Amino acid sequence: MTREGSRKMGGDMSVREAGKRGGDAVRAKYGPTFYEEIGRKGGTSTKQRHGPEFFESIGQKGGNAVKDKYGQTFYEEIGHKGGQKVKRLIEEAKRAAR
Repeated sequence: MTREGSRKMGGDMSVREAGKRGGDAVRAKYGPTFYEEIGRKGGTSTKQRHGPEFFESIGQKGGNAVKDKYGQTFYEEIGHKGGQKVKRLIEEAKRAAR
């Protein structure tokens, strides 16, 4: 049995390859912001249908899954990295303002 991404459709192209080609064609036709626009529309529609609490719920589920997979120290590490980046950006902005 083959994996879903490598299973062949009628010809020599896998489902994954066909999806990539289709996505590339859409991006070429409508531009790269097209996906941002439809994503925003989908998010707005989901918010209207399910309420903002829905996003809170799925965010917590995702956060718990990441914590279960990588552990609490993962969040500490990425928090530290983010804080260092913010600190560096503030310092650069202060130097540029002088």
